Amino acid sequence: MKSRNPLLLALVSAFLLWLAWPPHTFAAPLLLVGLVPLLIALDQIISQNGKKTGKKVFLTAGLTFLLWNTSCIYWVYNAISAYNSPVVSFLISLIPYGLGALLMTFAFWLYYRFMKVVSKKSIAYLALLCFWIGMEYLHATWDLAFPWMTLGNGFAGMHQLAQWYESTGVYGGSVWIISSNILAFEVWKSYRGQATGYLRFRPTITWLIFMIIPAAFSLTRYYSYKEKEVPINVVTVQPNIDPYEKSGGISARDQLQTLSKLSDSVAQVNTEYFIWPETAIPNFADEDRIRSNTEYIDAQRFLSKYKNGTLLTGIESIKIYNEKKTLSAKFDANSRQYYDNFNTAMQVENSSNVQFYHKSKLVPGVEKMPFPETLAFLAPVFSGLGGTVSGWGWQDAPGVFYSQSGVGVAPVICYESLWGGWIRESVKNGAQFIAIITNDGWWGDTYGKDQHFEYAKLRAIENRRWVVRSANTGISGFINQRGDVVKQSKWWTRDALKMDINLNDQLTPYAKSGDAIAQIFSVIGIILALFIPYGTFFKKKAPVKI
Repeated sequence: MKSRNPLLLALVSAFLLWLAWPPHTFAAPLLLVGLVPLLIALDQIISQNGKKTGKKVFLTAGLTFLLWNTSCIYWVYNAISAYNSPVVSFLISLIPYGLGALLMTFAFWLYYRFMKVVSKKSIAYLALLCFWIGMEYLHATWDLAFPWMTLGNGFAGMHQLAQWYESTGVYGGSVWIISSNILAFEVWKSYRGQATGYLRFRPTITWLIFMIIPAAFSLTRYYSYKEKEVPINVVTVQPNIDPYEKSGGISARDQLQTLSKLSDSVAQVNTEYFIWPETAIPNFADEDRIRSNTEYIDAQRFLSKYKNGTLLTGIESIKIYNEKKTLSAKFDANSRQYYDNFNTAMQVENSSNVQFYHKSKLVPGVEKMPFPETLAFLAPVFSGLGGTVSGWGWQDAPGVFYSQSGVGVAPVICYESLWGGWIRESVKNGAQFIAIITNDGWWGDTYGKDQHFEYAKLRAIENRRWVVRSANTGISGFINQRGDVVKQSKWWTRDALKMDINLNDQLTPYAKSGDAIAQIFSVIGIILALFIPYGTFFKKKAPVKI
């Protein structure tokens, strides 16, 4: 067999994965073969059985995943550099650039170590699949979570092939992609080996069936899916206020007037919901005194023109305590009180009823110190330096807002839209459509805003709910229950859009069961990983046979 340069193969895999990733929507199917060059490279390294094989496996896989991750989320630096020096921004950027890549690399390294102690190839492939899904699930659930590059997200660009996410969520997509790459790798090996006749073509037949059946099912589901007509009229607003001018450059009242005028320009008498973006009201309003807040009063005055109207808006809010009631609460030396500051979604009605939801999936290192309970002992040190281990406050469970007419909406703030499992809990608890409020202007005109918008399609499919997206700057729009973008704004434009959307109160299998696939594969992965120390520390002369 002709030897190939492993590093070159690693680069080819990185390029194929980048090309297949949103916003390159035309190339999404390349995900099903994008890892094959890397698998060939690792197979070559392992078969040579030279010195430091494990190190070579780790570095080769690491090269692929670091290049792929960085090339797809390079824009993270833009967001962090808004309020930090270039050096600090670069160091913080290494967390999303490198940490996800490290976990992916670790999955392949565990696969190599597993193959050293378990001889059965099919079990080794199962281990690779479980290790990969386990690492993805870890990166969505721990305090350093950043699941932007979960493999299943890649089909957001070609959502017609992801309709079965209504049963599996994005982890079903990850299983499909990893499994397809393994089978495609076996196809390559069959044509490079000595097999003849049917044995030579069997891997190809298996791989084609494995690709075609899910794709055919998805396309059939896409073209046959019909929404039940339960319409309400919704307006979403994109004020296009420069994020660097929101806090100080333009007054909160002026921003609210802009939002009100844009809303009035397209609203109907029967409009039931107005969606305004993240931090649309950028003054830290005391939630316990919200009804006397000037901007709240102005928002209610705007809403009074629409009898059945309800407003869901972003707002920066605070809660004040006489004692440290929450882990995130900070002490104010002047008032001798504790307080939390929140990135909040607020629902305003033509009544005194007000509902709040606090952003809970906070950006690690920027909005929240990772592992705050563990690092709580550092609070006095950070306080002395003018900082805190607390960051923004959060709440522990997803929320559902209910209007006076009984309509349930899932409020989702910014990159919380990455967590299908979080949003499906709101749907399970009664949300009939999903409202994503965000501010994507920090990233500039980069892949970031496009990927963030594309990922919202997957939330629509998983739950069969309309998604209404309001971006301060970015892309606002409407996505139907099939994941189709029905209407959207342009980047860096001031706009307001209206649409009759259909409510849905039926629960999909995914809305009922959540990320069960990821949890099952993670548990299996842990069990299989135990064979590695067993084979290593007990010095087995031959691989373990399962």
